[in-house]
Amino acid sequence: MPQSDAAPAAAAPAPTLRDVVAILERVYDPTWAEPWDAVGLVCGDPDAPVRTVGFAVDPVAAVIEEALDRGADLLVTHHPLFLRGVHGVPATTFKGRLVHQLIRGGTALFTAHTNADSADPGVSDALARALDLHDLRPLEARAGNPELGIGRVGELAEAEPLARFAARVAAALPATAGGLRIAGHAETPVRRVAVCGGAGDTFFDAVRASGADVYVTADLRHHPASEAVEAGGPALIDVAHWASEWPWLEHAAETLRSAVAAAGTPTATGTNIETYVSTLITDPWDAQLPSR
Repeated sequence: MPQSDAAPAAAAPAPTLRDVVAILERVYDPTWAEPWDAVGLVCGDPDAPVRTVGFAVDPVAAVIEEALDRGADLLVTHHPLFLRGVHGVPATTFKGRLVHQLIRGGTALFTAHTNADSADPGVSDALARALDLHDLRPLEARAGNPELGIGRVGELAEAEPLARFAARVAAALPATAGGLRIAGHAETPVRRVAVCGGAGDTFFDAVRASGADVYVTADLRHHPASEAVEAGGPALIDVAHWASEWPWLEHAAETLRSAVAAAGTPTATGTNIETYVSTLITDPWDAQLPSR
């Protein structure tokens, strides 16, 4: 068989971490984050190449071990590892130990938190689309830009009873020990839906103003939920915090892949990267027993 004299094609150069962070910060602008939040690059060499990027909700030990095992050059998480300032990261603390593992393994860590909540599309868009909602708009829009903001309000194609809609929510989200908590009559018709990925019980005024028939969110506390019910609604569906934000991961991964492939980067035009979404359940609860 004749031998080809053509040299094998050289692999496309990988984008640098600096390149990838620039893309992520265009999509999830850090100026959209709440003042108390901590977003952006936590650790990593900006000049290091990035070929594999993992996405997860929580930067916990199991997720970081998974990233190292999979050879991820970058791990993108929704929740910050450090929400408050620290004076050091010694390996004698559990968070410091995680930072040391990441650096030794060559895996950078990047956080997109409340800036991803406010983005369009963002965390609540992914939750709304998982529930087949359309005509989405922010639940609480940011001043100066009505397309951005926390939560989303959308419509079902046709009304359905609350019990059927709750089953829709349960089927759309990953299973957790806590499952769903529901406030409202099973036959209440549901057409307009408000959602907020993560803790959402500070937005009841906006939910009522939206005219939503039901509000899907997480971490509902007793008093705000009780007052919302006493005020005449809407119906409530309380889901696990982690589960409410998990649908965003694939959206974020696809956004990054598309941006790198289409626009390229200053050091690697038109290249591709691989991504994966962690399926590890990082909801903190392991079991639930019904009370008697």
